[in-house]
Amino acid sequence: MDNASARNMWGDFLDAHLEYAFVEAPKTVYFCDNEKDANESVKLVIKGIKKATSLSLLGLQNRKERLPKIGDFMVITNWAGKAQCIVKTTKVVLRPYFSIDEAYAKTEGEGDKSLAYWKKAHWEYYTRELEPFGRVPRDSMIIVCQEFERVF
Repeated sequence: MDNASARNMWGDFLDAHLEYAFVEAPKTVYFCDNEKDANESVKLVIKGIKKATSLSLLGLQNRKERLPKIGDFMVITNWAGKAQCIVKTTKVVLRPYFSIDEAYAKTEGEGDKSLAYWKKAHWEYYTRELEPFGRVPRDSMIIVCQEFERVF
């Protein structure tokens, strides 16, 4: 783990939860692709409002990242890289973009929590994410719906 702030938070977590001493070191991430949204998203996680994130399978494949799995930990940072909390993945479901529903949009907890907000914000994000790879989002693209709980 390169991020000192995340490493320190993970160490504090392990001090209180020795049962996880031998799990793989968590990914250090921030949500979104801009400072305002990243900082707002982590605040929503801390408040218990944001309980999911939505990755595009194409984005993961193009960045050569593995799929998340149940039990994975993530240290969530603000845009500046300062660790804010730790979450543990509780559910991972692959769904076509067109099948995302109101219940999932509410679980993700962003904006007004509506499906309309989710679709607009995420379509714009996926467009920016995929553009460097010469790809564009499609209604049928697979979304990795990752649900989590804040544990620290």
